[in-house]
Formats: sequence, structure tokens, C-alpha cells
Amino acid sequence: MNVRLLGTLAAAQFLMVLDQAVMNVSISQLVEDFDTTVTTIQSVIAFYALVMAGLMLTGGKLGDIFGRKRTFKIGLVIYAAGSALTAASWSVPSLALGWSVLEGIGAALVLPSMVALVAGNFDGKDRAVAYGVLGGMAGVGIAVGPILGGWMTTDFSWRYVFVGEVIVAAGIFFGTRWMAEPASDGKRPTLDWVGSALSALGLAVVVFGVLQASNWGWVKPMNSPVEIFGFSLTPFVIVAGLVLLGLFASWERRRERVGEDPLVHLDLLKIVPLRSGLTMMLAQNLILMGIFFTIPLYLQVVLGFDALETGVRMLPTSAGLFFTALAGSALASRFAPRKLVRLGLVVIFVSAFLLIGTIEPSLDNTDFLVAMGVLGIGMGLIVSQLGNVAQSAVGDDDRSEAGGLQNTAMQLGSSLGTAVLGAIVITGLLSAFQTNVVSDPAISAETKNAVQERLSSGGTFVASDQVRKSATDAGLSQTETDAIVSGYEDAQLQSLKLALLIAALLTIPSFWSARNLPDRVLGEAQAEPAAST
Repeated sequence: MNVRLLGTLAAAQFLMVLDQAVMNVSISQLVEDFDTTVTTIQSVIAFYALVMAGLMLTGGKLGDIFGRKRTFKIGLVIYAAGSALTAASWSVPSLALGWSVLEGIGAALVLPSMVALVAGNFDGKDRAVAYGVLGGMAGVGIAVGPILGGWMTTDFSWRYVFVGEVIVAAGIFFGTRWMAEPASDGKRPTLDWVGSALSALGLAVVVFGVLQASNWGWVKPMNSPVEIFGFSLTPFVIVAGLVLLGLFASWERRRERVGEDPLVHLDLLKIVPLRSGLTMMLAQNLILMGIFFTIPLYLQVVLGFDALETGVRMLPTSAGLFFTALAGSALASRFAPRKLVRLGLVVIFVSAFLLIGTIEPSLDNTDFLVAMGVLGIGMGLIVSQLGNVAQSAVGDDDRSEAGGLQNTAMQLGSSLGTAVLGAIVITGLLSAFQTNVVSDPAISAETKNAVQERLSSGGTFVASDQVRKSATDAGLSQTETDAIVSGYEDAQLQSLKLALLIAALLTIPSFWSARNLPDRVLGEAQAEPAAST
């Protein structure tokens, strides 16, 4: 095995997933540095996901046109330029240009090419190990990001993280000399500009709508900028995105009928193992990122831990994911992907219930760390298989397109996980808090009516100290204030447990969907048949 090349690709994978985790724990400092609001910084972070999701398919096609290695290098240079601008940013627009736009474009070029480069430079068991390592590094980036971001932001500056990214990108660029360009049939396709625009816009609008659901409300309007027939703007935005994606599919079919190169060959989705692998990638990221959204709320908002303390307690998931991904790659030579992925889903199901048991007013560190470690083990079993399944299902000429589909599925899963479980947390919090206030005899009828009126316009997940301050400022008695704070703290725990329960239940349909994964060991020279249903 080419260890130097694998190390280069692993470093690239780590770099691509590190940013979002770093920025999430640096929001308060960014607000202070740029004299702006939390909503503005959250929009910048969301825009990064939108750029990546919208351009993944185009990035995969550019790899076919210009070569996977060249596209990888170009994307790396753009990403490094974005990191440099982010480190030096002097305003919110410069931050958005550097981080959201340039880094998002760079990642959309690097990630699909990286998937194809693994398939083109490794074979058989080595390929399975390589995909396991990359899957593990993705988990490490997600979990290490809060630690690194928290440490840098607390003791130095968040800007240093992006200076470090420029240095790492330079090292990766140097390592590209160990890459071989994957074989192709020599035909150079043309870029479908209309398809690129429709797919990017459609995916971006869908993701944007889902991301805004927790602010606007899914159906019932909360802070929706526009109300249509009394409904929130969210479903209309999502439907508009789906319409654009429908137009994209029709356009791609038309191009294929007239003999022109499409952005993506939609017939790839008829390949059962590939389609099942994409479904599982979406589900895996939906569950993982949903949990990774919920747990920091508990640790930081409920328990009051800082960013660094939060990251340290999430580290067992990273360690479990990384080492199990390596072990899963070895197990792939003896067991079929279907069995290993389903085992991983069972382990995740168990870990979610273990986490539910740890959501209490005070943290039992041992139980919590064990539960987080078990979560990492389950995720590691899954990520070690899916990359190899997807790439083994297609030929050399389709690898970049398959890579674009893979990363699109993962970005959609991440966005959906954060949005869906975030909406569940907020909805559950408001509902449980209202129930607790209404049923508490220590709270007067007048106060109950005031709380219900306040909750009817929506709310957010804040520390109980803020609730206490609001009650005190409103002139409530100490007895009523204590009762309201107690009811709110109980509602916090209930809503977090509800979100984790939903995450656990999502493994059930995922287990069923895994039935179409390969039920045999993927051999060295074997590829899954292009069967369709």
C-alpha cells in the first residue's frame, strides 16, 4: 500500500470537514470581532454548506473533464486561498467570501476527485482500507473541530486555525506527486452549464429551506419573513427547490437523448448498490450530525461547559469512529458490507438510548463517555463500508460522478440532521415548557397566560439563567420565578431526550434500506452489477 499517498488523502479529508466544527464553537467571538449578530454568523456558516451541496455534482464532472488529480490540485489551491482570506478577514462580507464561497468551491472540487483518486490508486483490500481511513478521518475532523476551535478561540484566536489550514494545504499539495491519474477512456466530456446551474440552485434552495425551518417553523409560522395562506415560508421554499431539481432531471434526460454529455448520468441511480450506498450515506450523516447538534446543547447550554470542555467529552466518538473504521476495513475482507452496516446501525441504536440515559441535571462522565464511544464504534462500522460499496458499483469512467453523488448525499444528510433534530429540540422545548407551566399550581393564572402568549411566537434554546433573569425583570415573585426556571430546566432535558429518541428511531428505516447493500464480500477485481429495479 502507498502509505504516503494515503496519508496525503487522509489529511485532505480531515481538512475538508474541520471548518464547520471549528466555526460552530467560535460564533460568540466572531460576533464580537465583526460587531455583528449571531444570526449573521449562522447565515455565513449555513452558506458554506449551501455552496458545497450545490456544487458537488459540478465538481465531479470537472474531474472528468480536466482529470481528477488536476481538479484536486486546483480545488486545494482555491481552498487554501479561501482559508488565507478567512484568516485575514476584516468584515462579514470578506469572511463570507473567504470561508463560505472560496472554501466551499474548493471543497466541492476536492472531495469528488478524492473519491475517484482512491479508487484509481488502490485496489482490493487496500482500497477498502483506504476508504475506511478516509471515513475515520471525516469523523475525527468533526469531533476534533470543537476541541481545536475551542482551544484556539479561548487561548489565541480563531484566525490561527485558518493560517494552519493554509500550511496543511501546502503540505497536501506537495503530496500530490505520489498520486497517479486514474485511467479513463480518453474521451473528454463537456460541461453542462444549464444542468450545473439547475442542480446547484435546486439543492441550495432545498438545503436553505430545511436549514431555516427551525427559525421560520416547518408549517406554522414563527419568525417567517413571509406567511403564505397562513403557513410558514419553509414548505414553499423546499417545494421550489424540488421543482428545480425536477427540471434538472428533465434537462439531463434531454441531453442524453440528443447525445450531449449530461452533468450526471441519472441511470447511475438505477445501480442498486450505488443507490443503497447513497441512501445510507445520507442517513448516516443525518443521524450523526443530528446527534452532534444535540449533544453540545446539553453540554454547553444546560451544563455550562465551554467549547474546549465540550470537545473533550465528544472525543470518544472520534476515537471510536477512527479505530473502528480501520477495523471495519479489515473485516470487509471476511464479511459482506450489508452485515457490517446493519451491525453498525444496531450499535448506533443502542448508543442513542445510552445517551438518553445520561441526559440529567448533572453529568455522569463515565456513562457519557462510554455512550459517546459506542456511538463512534457504530459510525465507524458504517463509514468503513460505504465508500467502497459506492465506488465498486461503477466503472472507472463514472467514479467522479459517483463521488459527486456521494458527497452531495453526505452534505444533504448533514444539513437535514442539523435542521430536523434542531427543529425537534425547539418544538419539544416549547411544548414541554408550556405544559410544565400550565400544570404548576405555584404559578398564577396571569403568569401562565403571559408565558403562553410569549411562547406562541416561538423561542430558542437558551440557558436557564436567561429565563431566570427574564422572570425577575418581569417582577415575578421568587416562588414563581423558581417554578418557571424549574419547569424550563425540565423541558430542556425532555426536548434533548426526544431528539435523541428520534435519532435512535431513524436507524430503523435505515436498517431496512440497507437490504440492498451487497451481501457478499467485495473481491479485488469485482464490481457490483449495474442491475436496476
